[in-house]
Amino acid sequence: MTRLDVWLWSVRLFKTRSLATKAVTGGHVRLNGDPVKPAHAVKPGDRVSVKEPGWTREFEVVELLSKRVGASIAQQAYKDHSPERPSYLSVPMARRDRGAGRPTKKDRRAIDKLMGHDGSP
Repeated sequence: MTRLDVWLWSVRLFKTRSLATKAVTGGHVRLNGDPVKPAHAVKPGDRVSVKEPGWTREFEVVELLSKRVGASIAQQAYKDHSPERPSYLSVPMARRDRGAGRPTKKDRRAIDKLMGHDGSP
C-alpha cells in the first residue's frame, strides 16, 4: 500500500510531496468521491479527483509508485479520465511587470482593446 500524498507526488501530479499533502488536507483531493487524509492508502482501481482552479481532474490508479519516476513511467501508473480542459483557461492573460505601477491612460486603452472593449459606454 502507498500513501495518497506519496502517490500523487510520485506520478508527478504535484511538484513536491508537501504540496500534495497540503492539497489533500485542504480538501482539493478526493479518493473514490470521499475526502481523505494524506496518509490514506491507495490501491489499484481507486479513483482520485484533483480540484484545480476552473476544473476538476479525474484519475484512476493503475500502478502503485512510492518513488518519483520519469514522466513516461509516471503516465503509465494512472488512467486520465478528466474532462477536456476548459477553453477559458487556455487564453493568455495580460500581465504587467512587477513594480511597473498603475497603468497609464494609454495602457488602459490598450488593455481595453485587448479585452474586446471599444471604449464606448
